Amino acid sequence: MSESQQTSADEIQAEHGHRKASLATMCVGAVGVVFGDIGTSPIYAFRETFAGHHPIEPDPMHIMGVLSLVFWSMMLVVTFKYVFTIMKADNKGEGGSLALLALISRKTQGEKWTAPIIMLGVFATALFYGDSMITPAMSVLSATEGLNYVHPGFKSWVLPIALAILVGLFAIQARGTAKVGALFGPIMVLYFLTLSVLGMMYLVKMPEIVLHTLNPWNAINFFYIDGFRAFVSLGAVVLAVTGAEALYADMGHFGRRPIKFSWLWFVLPALMLNYMGQGAMILSMSPAEAQAAIKDPFFLMLPDALRLPIVFLVILATIIASQAVISGAFSLTQQAIQLGFMPRLRILHTSESEAGQIYIPAINWGLMIMVLVLVLFFRSSSNLAAAYGIAVTGAMFIDTCLISVVLLTLWKWPKWKALPILAVFFIVDIAYLGANLLKVPQGGYFPLIIGLVIFTLLTTWSRGRALMRERMAESTMPMEIFIKSASGSAQRVPGTAIFMASTSAGVPSALLHNIKHNRVLHERVIILTVDIAEMPYVEESKRVTCKPLSEGFYRVILRYGFLEETDVPAALAKVDLCGPPFDMMQTSFFLSRQTLIASKVPGMAIWREKVFAWMLRNAANAMEFFKLPSNRVVELGSQVEI
Repeated sequence: MSESQQTSADEIQAEHGHRKASLATMCVGAVGVVFGDIGTSPIYAFRETFAGHHPIEPDPMHIMGVLSLVFWSMMLVVTFKYVFTIMKADNKGEGGSLALLALISRKTQGEKWTAPIIMLGVFATALFYGDSMITPAMSVLSATEGLNYVHPGFKSWVLPIALAILVGLFAIQARGTAKVGALFGPIMVLYFLTLSVLGMMYLVKMPEIVLHTLNPWNAINFFYIDGFRAFVSLGAVVLAVTGAEALYADMGHFGRRPIKFSWLWFVLPALMLNYMGQGAMILSMSPAEAQAAIKDPFFLMLPDALRLPIVFLVILATIIASQAVISGAFSLTQQAIQLGFMPRLRILHTSESEAGQIYIPAINWGLMIMVLVLVLFFRSSSNLAAAYGIAVTGAMFIDTCLISVVLLTLWKWPKWKALPILAVFFIVDIAYLGANLLKVPQGGYFPLIIGLVIFTLLTTWSRGRALMRERMAESTMPMEIFIKSASGSAQRVPGTAIFMASTSAGVPSALLHNIKHNRVLHERVIILTVDIAEMPYVEESKRVTCKPLSEGFYRVILRYGFLEETDVPAALAKVDLCGPPFDMMQTSFFLSRQTLIASKVPGMAIWREKVFAWMLRNAANAMEFFKLPSNRVVELGSQVEI
């Protein structure tokens, strides 16, 4: 991306609610929101590599090999792949799998391979929901387990305390995070500084570990000596880079530069200092002491006098990491609804000034139930570690597939330049994904089952909507013929009638039923279609298109980005292209409500048709979704076979 393109993206961000601020302020904000997940990894990643489901000996060769693997994983996956490559592929300043998918879909319409790429992007979205269930459970539970090292009496209280924290976290979502969010940055800055100091306390006694960590030969030697065991260990090493995809997904909130600066100059050094400090502490012990200490090296690093306040700080950090994932699930759900992969859900805006501050009750309580089930079922962070990683590595692999399309098709990089870079990314991703697939019997099945269920729901909704539109289009008539027929046979009454239409062609079913049963037409009839563009925001100058038809009929199209709130009355208040200004007290909105009948007509399997019908019945009311005044809405129902 050129400097001018980046500047343009930054201007778009500022224009659509992202406050312009100094680099330092944006960096602190990024540290508080973006790096929570990856920042809490030192609590359990190093431990799980040595003392997890596939333990290895905590001797010098293995410790040096693992530290080198952690460092080069961060460099290849986080730094080179996400920060330097994928973050350049923004959709009008926004990042994330769905934003990237929308960008690719918009630029490659009609290509034969577009459909499989869309399916990959949708599956990445489905995997994110599995990750957003495991991350709060894993992070909060691992942090509260640190209370065992404050006092042995906490042992029986770890699970209840973790459950109470998680219930409280989900319970406050409806209040919004604007006020609490102001504290996220400073708390996480203090947390990362604490990680650095803890690591340096042990590194000063063994500074040579830094060189061993930076030397890739130690990672290669680990594979050379242990082979398959080293490959299996990748399933735990990858826990050190969980949360890397958040850098890309949250790019729209802070911009590329603050995230890049924070990662390279603050977060990455803090994380590596702590990992190396854990390694130095274990190497300074006798073999017997090392075997005992490797079961929880992070909390054993803490000085006795500061153990309680640091454990409290760690718990706060994991709550913040969980909050970021929950907010991400809300944002992703909004995008999926707007792009047509999910039914309408009730979305509440918790801030008058920040457009991104939203709360979706159905997602919030669904996530809470699944998180609590996870904690009660697995009961310890070590058991949960087996389930953690598959969703992340799967999403990372899909991101590489998507960026391949961007490099070769959209940016048109020469193959000699793109293929070596992509080869490195694919080798690393496939290695990590393969190692995590070995954890399926121990708990890795959970995110895969969740991902498959959600993928089925997303694709069923998308396919069902397409089929429903096809069936409804079969029975519609051209607008010109309808106007000539209806104008002469119906009584005209004062006021404006707005008929919501899912497509910009044909006659809406609500209009057909109204003329059939009521035999009246308003003086002004608006056929209104809300079109969601495959970009995050639409310029105000391109928001409204109005086409006069005849006999007082107009066709209006309102365009929104997939991150914008669809407030129809607010948009209509600015329209002066379709006759006199709209007066809501003189305007009636007519909505169609379809009841689906499953049939054997080719399209979808009967069970999927029934699932789609269930989703349609439970979708949020269009009146609430489009912010229509409740006392000005008329719903007309019809039955549709698919």
